[in-house]
Amino acid sequence: MKNILLFGAGKSATSLIDYLLANAPRQKWHVTVADNDLILIKSKIGKSYYASPATIDINDQAARQQLIRDTDLVISLLPPPLHIIVARDCLQFHKNLLTASYIDPEVRKLEKEIEKAGLLFMYEMGLDPGIDHMSAMKLIHSIEKKGGQIFSFKSYCGGLVSPDSIDNPWQYKISWNARNIVMAGSSGATYREKGKVKELSYEQLFDHSKTIQVPHLGKLAYYPNRDSLAYMASYKLEDIATFMRATLRFPDFCEGWNALVKLGLTNDTDKIKTDDLSYFQWATHLFQTDPQLGNEENIAQHLGISSKSKVIRQLKYLGLLNTDNINLGEQTNAGILQHLVEDKLKMEPADKDMIVMMHEIEFERRNMATRIHSYMITQGEDNVRTAMAKAVGLPLGIMAKLILQDKVTLTGLQIPVMPEIYNPVLKELEEFDIRFEESFE
Repeated sequence: MKNILLFGAGKSATSLIDYLLANAPRQKWHVTVADNDLILIKSKIGKSYYASPATIDINDQAARQQLIRDTDLVISLLPPPLHIIVARDCLQFHKNLLTASYIDPEVRKLEKEIEKAGLLFMYEMGLDPGIDHMSAMKLIHSIEKKGGQIFSFKSYCGGLVSPDSIDNPWQYKISWNARNIVMAGSSGATYREKGKVKELSYEQLFDHSKTIQVPHLGKLAYYPNRDSLAYMASYKLEDIATFMRATLRFPDFCEGWNALVKLGLTNDTDKIKTDDLSYFQWATHLFQTDPQLGNEENIAQHLGISSKSKVIRQLKYLGLLNTDNINLGEQTNAGILQHLVEDKLKMEPADKDMIVMMHEIEFERRNMATRIHSYMITQGEDNVRTAMAKAVGLPLGIMAKLILQDKVTLTGLQIPVMPEIYNPVLKELEEFDIRFEESFE
């Protein structure tokens, strides 16, 4: 019997664990789920004969290495900064590693050792990054195989709330790690547009949000995502004029988040003493308020908007206009904001989330310019079995099965951009209603 070790039992692990346990009897494997929360683990694995809980402090080297030594394959859904310690152990004990996170500089330093050991460390094997790579590369290879010359590539993805579950002015609810939401975009963005490299700071991102039309949904806003240029070589599109990867949101979200950025409430460096500090005092800590004005008017005046605007309604919904004390000890602005959004924008039990992904590729073939749209929309079941958990976890589960069935010959530090990976993974994802539709212009 093969053994799979999963680090992390959080929001994104649910569908992955379901998939691994559903396949365990036929595939003859056993799953160990390691986390520091035993109750959380048990809520995910139930009483399955094919699963075992392992309560662990990930920084306990002896306990961590014992788990890795005794397994056949490691999957990490830990916070991104912790992947590297697992990666080093996997290299030491000669174990393949899967994760949904971005390749980071530290694991990049291990690239030659991973290749030399004949191991496969498959990073970016989730939704975004993950399904975006696989579906994009399938399209790109298909166009190129037919003689098309690509000159523009744009890819969009967003974890959103289903329209049926929208009941707040933000048009958003949290279906994954709240810290990732708070920190999204904080490093700014770089992309290429019409032959020119564009760079946007965090302060510019949401202010420059634009919109696209998505079939069945209408208008969604987008903002460029991280460093798009880093993927031009991976996609073998180094010479095209336009290349951009972007995040999707409902338009109201971007407008409201832009206000939070302008107020300085997303900063994650400076720490603030929050005991006896009200939310309104925190929201206005970077500027002088006018005691003659009300709370709404003070913030509206600073932002240059009407006190009756939807942005003020959004800030009020989060609680930024009230005089309740925060009382969270010493926190960064981002830490306070994370506490607020986890409370105010949480998904209720019956709420459903939604994943939207769309690729827009322009190419020329036989002297005819063509634009193709390829899009995917999938919804979750409730606030536990979410679309986000499904779209992040299932690619990892399918990849684990392919490796343990010896159907993957690939080695090294990789992301899923090759037919050997994307063809079987995308095919099986369709069984879970994760499929793309295409239209041409």
